[in-house]
This record gives sequence, structure tokens and C-alpha cells, in this order.
Amino acid sequence: MIRLARVGARKQPHYRIVVIEKDRARNGRSVEVVGTYNPRTNPASVELKRDRIDYWTSKGAQLSDRVEKLLASSTPAAA
Repeated sequence: MIRLARVGARKQPHYRIVVIEKDRARNGRSVEVVGTYNPRTNPASVELKRDRIDYWTSKGAQLSDRVEKLLASSTPAAA
């Protein structure tokens, strides 16, 4: 599964977009970090490794709802 893992101090969220087994804890050991998301910047900054995300989705990894929205919202900016 590709989902967000929270890092950063209290009340200062910063997220890593990680490939992780579905039943692991939110911040458990991940397979690979494929991007970052910082909602505190204006506008929120999203950095993605699209080739790695495409690779993992081709292997059967599912996107979480939030990661799917981030992927869709960052597409026009990159194009």
C-alpha cells in the first residue's frame, strides 16, 4: 500500500509518502519512501517519485485516498 507516514514535531506535521505493507503501523518499517508532503507551506508542497509510484502500482500496491488526491492535484503542476 502507498500511504502517508507522519514525521515532524507536535503541531508541525510533515509527511513521507511510503510504500508499506497494509497491516503495518502508520510509522512502521516501510519498504520505500516515494515522496514527501508538507501541508504547512503555502501552497502545500508535494514531491513525488512518479516512476517509483508507477512501478509499485504495477506490482499491485494500492493508493490510500489521500495519496490518490495528492497525485491527482500535482499532475497539472508537473505537466
